[in-house]
Amino acid sequence: MGQSSGIGVLDKAVGVLRVVAEEPCGLTELCERTGLPRATAHRLAVGLEAHGMLVRTPDGRWRPGPTLTELAGGRPDPLLDAASAVLPRLRDITGESVQLYRRDGVQRVCIASAEPPVGLRDTVPVGARMPMTAGSGAKVLAAWSDPAFARSILPEATFSERVLVDVRRRGWAQSVAEREPGVASVSAPVRDSAGQVVAAVSVSGPVERIGRRPGVRWAADLLAAAEALQHRL
Repeated sequence: MGQSSGIGVLDKAVGVLRVVAEEPCGLTELCERTGLPRATAHRLAVGLEAHGMLVRTPDGRWRPGPTLTELAGGRPDPLLDAASAVLPRLRDITGESVQLYRRDGVQRVCIASAEPPVGLRDTVPVGARMPMTAGSGAKVLAAWSDPAFARSILPEATFSERVLVDVRRRGWAQSVAEREPGVASVSAPVRDSAGQVVAAVSVSGPVERIGRRPGVRWAADLLAAAEALQHRL
């Protein structure tokens, strides 16, 4: 696993990073390639994931995360670059608050947003962390996540496996007063160049303004924005 620093846990963590950098892998492959016990490999990979050094693809494989890129030279996140061009346009079309979420373990994180200049807004600050158990953004990220992860959150979720099946079939999700009373939202998956879902783009606002079926109103514009994000990636 390379040179030894004399700090065992550090050497093992670096070994995990090196293996994943060579080729994304799941837990079984990670154990085989590092020689680490299953519990140790899982603990290290999850810890590195929490710091953004690894991220997990929807099929449960770890790959290098954005923190490594930032530390290597401060190069911008291509998803954030795409969001800076696409989200304001979606906000202008809908007149509502727009967010971009990325899953981080058992939470989703708002990594970009665009707010209308006036009127009642659903302000979600960048960096805000929310559970993966409620809201249209959570449904989208769960629907295209590792099936084992999706099953693990369902007991506490406001949605069911059947709902996730419908989300995958339809291509978008909606929610009414799930995350917060009086707020409705609709979300769609954002895919990278390989077709993997890497984020969820959302439109949200007061129920009395966007209605109890926000997908009927905004799904087409949302899907177009998701496609524009993918093209920029």
